[in-house]
Amino acid sequence: MIVLATGTSGFLGRAVVADLLAAGHEVRTLQRRPSGVPGARDVLGSITDSEVVGRAVEGADAVVHLAAKVSLAGDVREFHAVNVEGTRTMLDAASRAGVARFVQVSSPSVAHAGSSLAGAGADAADPVRARGEYARTKAEAELIALGRDGDAMRVVAVRPHLVWGPGDPQLIERIVARARRRTLPLLNGGTALIDTTYVDNAASGIVAALHRADAVGGRAYVLTNGEPRPVGDLMAGICRAAGAPEPRLRLPAVVAKAAGAAVEKIWEIRPGADEPPMTRFLAEQLSTAHWFDQTAIRRDLDWSPSVTIDEGLERLAGHYADSRS
Repeated sequence: MIVLATGTSGFLGRAVVADLLAAGHEVRTLQRRPSGVPGARDVLGSITDSEVVGRAVEGADAVVHLAAKVSLAGDVREFHAVNVEGTRTMLDAASRAGVARFVQVSSPSVAHAGSSLAGAGADAADPVRARGEYARTKAEAELIALGRDGDAMRVVAVRPHLVWGPGDPQLIERIVARARRRTLPLLNGGTALIDTTYVDNAASGIVAALHRADAVGGRAYVLTNGEPRPVGDLMAGICRAAGAPEPRLRLPAVVAKAAGAAVEKIWEIRPGADEPPMTRFLAEQLSTAHWFDQTAIRRDLDWSPSVTIDEGLERLAGHYADSRS
């Protein structure tokens, strides 16, 4: 197929493009800077620009839509413009171009209202109850996308959870940086059980959804390694792999949530250069269980993860060892 993939200058996006190319597809990418993936043809521009989007999708058989504004804080209007209206623009252009398959890369946060999730399925996206502007706008975008599913264009939503791996500038680098500053907190002792997704597994699952879109159109799936672990154990493993001190700072979740609320207020007035050190959503993620039943995605997509958490941590350690040599 000719596949247009958006948002591929990011960590997960590059992995998805590499898998698409390995599967023999012709890949175009659409984002504001070069994807950096050999073999892909880049179209530079924004998903909010309907002219650029129309040019990028012309002649494509399928779209994998990864582009989004991902942040714990920021301008509400920008979240809406990119995550909601950008998705709508992509869907409109794909429909006009005769695209047959559309994969909406979403997030489990679209159905998370702040309480623990233990063995949960892919509950319906809920913009009203979702926590934070990113989750709210991604929930709205997922509903719009799945609402376009039909015989002419099959649409499937995939929600990878906490994607990580060597070279990840978001989750991994932030955990390591805060560990080295000794400001990485363990909330309620770090005992909350969470799922994560090694990047190779996230990419292969998204490509599997593309290949199976004709059979699973209209559905949403949460994608993880299926190996829930206490958040404290996982962070300690990441720190050991990076040669950073394991987290020792312990805070009650209620204190972290109050601090997060205060930080959010400050960020509204004077945003920092990086992500806020704590938000209410982050405090919830670090202190409540969120792991997911993987039965449906493995059955329906005929897919399973190829890299375990322990193997991923070994690869991460090798990455940091190489960077020091």
